[in-house]
Amino acid sequence: MTSDWQLEFRAVAEEEAAAGRFAGAVLVARGQERILEGAYGLADRERGIANRLSTRFRHGSMSKMFTGVAVGQLIQAGKVDPAAPVGTYLSDYPNRDVAARVSIHHLLTHVGGTGDIFVPEYLSRREQVRTIADYLALLGQRELRFEPGTRFEYSNYGFILLGAVIETVSGQSYYDYVDGHVFAPAGMTRTGSLPEESAVADLAVGYTRYESEDGQERPNTETLPYRGSPAGGGYSTVEDLWRFAAALIGHQLLDAHHTQLVTTAQGNVGWEGRCAGYGFFCNPVCGTSARTFGHKGGAPGMSGDLGIFPESGYVVAALSNLDPPTADGASNYICCRLPVAPGYEATCDVS
Repeated sequence: MTSDWQLEFRAVAEEEAAAGRFAGAVLVARGQERILEGAYGLADRERGIANRLSTRFRHGSMSKMFTGVAVGQLIQAGKVDPAAPVGTYLSDYPNRDVAARVSIHHLLTHVGGTGDIFVPEYLSRREQVRTIADYLALLGQRELRFEPGTRFEYSNYGFILLGAVIETVSGQSYYDYVDGHVFAPAGMTRTGSLPEESAVADLAVGYTRYESEDGQERPNTETLPYRGSPAGGGYSTVEDLWRFAAALIGHQLLDAHHTQLVTTAQGNVGWEGRCAGYGFFCNPVCGTSARTFGHKGGAPGMSGDLGIFPESGYVVAALSNLDPPTADGASNYICCRLPVAPGYEATCDVS
């Protein structure tokens, strides 16, 4: 049976798409049941190709969830200690202070003080930075921005370092490891981070107004990295994100203890008032004591959000090939209208 909120969402999404304010795909599921699904707008305006549920969208920082699960697997296997400093695994890391004082836990929760990657040194060499080793060679000499563990500062570079740890400990490239240990067991056949020069079928063109002097949307080609990284920039589909969520909460990727570890707030106040887990952000559900975890992604011409509701069993995945917060708007509209789990009282106003 279709609920009022589902009809309302479809009407709003169609109206927004017709006005050019929304393009993308949305999927809401509970267990194996798809509650709501739809695709809107164009994946490629020049060729007139419509978005579909199977369309691959670049998803920005949502890769951090995959990196967090990968590190969680190595913790579960006893190969990585979250309390150990980075230098335990990266013995030749250029800045010895970082190597000795920043722990894996610090990196996973954005409290390491290691800074970001979107700095002039990187932006001027964007197309030449092609491997994790390239990032470390370019930025590995930098000093700490603050005492590790003393405050939150969202850090893409911290997740680059985690990718380097995964490579050292596993003996595989980061990409091979997540392909084999995260994507394959979850059945995520349309997710990856191939270089931009590769031909990737059904990949949406991103359209951005960032730095547009005339206000017109243009392809985001000039803003893209050589390829996605442990910090973000890969691509996926809403169906694959649902499969990832199902595999995670079904303990196909991690056992129950380590699933709880990576998806639970670690006590630090983080991004936009939400608390950081290990590659995930966690917050209460719409004014209740129930919780949700997942991750957003955003960059010029790409926007995404995955919300996982462990008490009620809902999964909400939204991806867009427009500027952020396009996908956030779609997912937020849905999340505050979902039935809450038994025993949890909704208090938010969705009028």
